[in-house]
Amino acid sequence: MEQLWTMERWKKVPSINNKNRRHGLRLRIDRDVDPVVRRACKDFAQWLRSEYAFPVRVRVYVKSFYRIKAKDGDLVCGTCWKPDDRAEEPYIRIAAGDYRELCEKIGELNAQLEILCCMAHELSHYYQWLNDLPLTMLGEERQAKRYSLLIVDKYLAQTSREESLTCANG
Repeated sequence: MEQLWTMERWKKVPSINNKNRRHGLRLRIDRDVDPVVRRACKDFAQWLRSEYAFPVRVRVYVKSFYRIKAKDGDLVCGTCWKPDDRAEEPYIRIAAGDYRELCEKIGELNAQLEILCCMAHELSHYYQWLNDLPLTMLGEERQAKRYSLLIVDKYLAQTSREESLTCANG
């Protein structure tokens, strides 16, 4: 089975496969996002850049909100805007404002992993868009959920991040 994040169907699309096109993964993190979350997201993004191609620039906005309002009005942990016009760049928004509450409920490591899984989930939607996969909405969500866990597991296995993905108070 071809892996979603390494699939290269996009190479056949002239507007994407353009040498002048901006590419890469960029982070924009709100100032008041917890420093532990900031570090975890930066480390994860750096690893993602070393492992995967981002042929169309995608910005990930890590917001200090508890939830983000989706197009349909639902309050969600993350969104991925995928433009119909391939000349435009997609972007992702992640809510990280509930980090401290998550730490109390599920522990520091799991709270960080929740946020990284949300980022990987939304980036899976980016790769679905990039490769123009013919999926139903339910299929998109199932695939994104599956790949978010696979990507974060691979990250943990390759970087031995379990020890360093904990809150350091001091």
